[in-house]
Amino acid sequence: MSEDVRASDAEREAVVERLQRALSQGRLSVAECDERIASAYASTTRGELAVLTRDLPGNLW
Repeated sequence: MSEDVRASDAEREAVVERLQRALSQGRLSVAECDERIASAYASTTRGELAVLTRDLPGNLW
């Protein structure tokens, strides 16, 4: 993956779903999940999205 490629709406939504799943599994606190979701919607590149899930199992990229 080229990290400087612009992210699509579908890619942002996929990251948000992963973050919500991590919350339901107890991997993230509510506050951390909310913070990361806000960052996901503000992200413009795939690299910015990748950072949000880097510490979670099963990275997308």
